[in-house]
Amino acid sequence: MADIFFSFSFADTINQFVTWLVQDYGDSFHHITELLLSYLLVPLERGLIALPPALVLAGVAGLSYHATRRLGISALLVVALYLIGCLGLWDKLMQTLALMMVSTLLTVLLGVPLGIWMSRSKGLRLALAPVLDVMQTLPTFVYLIPVLMLFGLGKVPAIFATVIYALPPLVRLTDLGIRQVDGEVQEAACSFGTTYWQLLFGVQLPLARPSIMAGINQSVMMALAMVVIASMIGSRGLGEDVLAGINNMDMGKGMQAGIAIVILAIVIDRISQAYGQDGRMKAMRRRSKAATR
Repeated sequence: MADIFFSFSFADTINQFVTWLVQDYGDSFHHITELLLSYLLVPLERGLIALPPALVLAGVAGLSYHATRRLGISALLVVALYLIGCLGLWDKLMQTLALMMVSTLLTVLLGVPLGIWMSRSKGLRLALAPVLDVMQTLPTFVYLIPVLMLFGLGKVPAIFATVIYALPPLVRLTDLGIRQVDGEVQEAACSFGTTYWQLLFGVQLPLARPSIMAGINQSVMMALAMVVIASMIGSRGLGEDVLAGINNMDMGKGMQAGIAIVILAIVIDRISQAYGQDGRMKAMRRRSKAATR
């Protein structure tokens, strides 16, 4: 049977590109690693572990009540976190939380400005759309190969792999939220002589907040989904226990850490979703509850 396929491979080209990056810019990547570890991740991780657990639980209770205005949900979230401490996983929970907070911070710093830029440039949106599609559909292990070559083993490559994985939904939803702001509202604001920045920060971003918060929520959930995969390249935390459970066929240890990750995801999801809700929706819900009493 005649072979209809011609031989083609771009593996060598990619290998040569990554090798060139490592040889010419290896020192720069090393400095980035040192900066992130010395000034952000390690101090945050140590600070969270040093905090008394009761203070952390009280902080979560206050934050969740401020977001949801519901005592029952706030109490349930605190009890769920308390159970993680009862399992002896409190320090690992704080390590995971620190890794996730740094990853989310970098994702927001990159994703929100990029989403704003996309909402103002049709050409950029057309150019970035396929890139974001690839980032969302590419198997997560593929991210780890170049990141490992550039940054080596440890927590920093885990952060960058997580940022790449979690960035697309935030960019898309920021772009969508700003483009869906009512044109008449923007026109009315412009008629009062608002500047570009006043229109952005005073009108567009506040009205796009539910969509942006949904993007941040999705990014955080995707960052948590990377916890176990990131543990394979040296990041510490709850994912380390899941990986140890798989390697040692210790089902109980893996399940405990897995449930702790799920609880952390639920706590962050409930709080971030509540902050993303429109204030008018919250007021309508409170009025409807008051009317039914």
